[in-house]
Amino acid sequence: MERAAEIELARRLLEGKPEAFDRFVEHFRAKVFHYSQLMCGHREDAEEVVQETLLKVFENFGQLPEPEHVRAWVFGIAKNACLIKRRKSIYAPPQEISLDELMPARGTSGDRMKIEIADWSGIPEDEVLRSELQHILKDTIADMPEIYRSVMLLRDVEELSTEETAHVLDVNVDAVKTRLHRGRLLARKKLDSYLRANSPAVETN
Repeated sequence: MERAAEIELARRLLEGKPEAFDRFVEHFRAKVFHYSQLMCGHREDAEEVVQETLLKVFENFGQLPEPEHVRAWVFGIAKNACLIKRRKSIYAPPQEISLDELMPARGTSGDRMKIEIADWSGIPEDEVLRSELQHILKDTIADMPEIYRSVMLLRDVEELSTEETAHVLDVNVDAVKTRLHRGRLLARKKLDSYLRANSPAVETN
């Protein structure tokens, strides 16, 4: 469902249109579950997060500031539900990886060389290729430290803007950009061969 359809659903709910309820639940249940499963790591926890999120959404729907921000608003509630759920987990959050540790050494001096971040904006439109990429990206994101996983999910999977992501995560825009850069760097190794094999060839003289 496109953003415009989500916004229209939000408007109908704010107007008290009951027929929009089931469509809203059907759409956002799947999206919140996907997000929660990757953030929480367990299907059972994700299912509870979905229920808690949708309940809070409808209890507080009148507080939605603007229908245009409905996706970011829903994921903000889901994020808080995930945090509460994760605090009860016996698993400690992954240790953050330094960006410098990911840079390959160049020569014997140990100097680090710059890595170009793979750009997946030019992936072919073929649905099979895009589906394969989504599976690879999902597995890659699931293995990331949480600090990067949360940004990658909101920006590259749910397609929130940088500003919306910053609002959901309660950080500034620069922090989102930095974490997104590092998250994409972590993803690069696993995605790079796929991207280069399926991106348009670049002619050289």
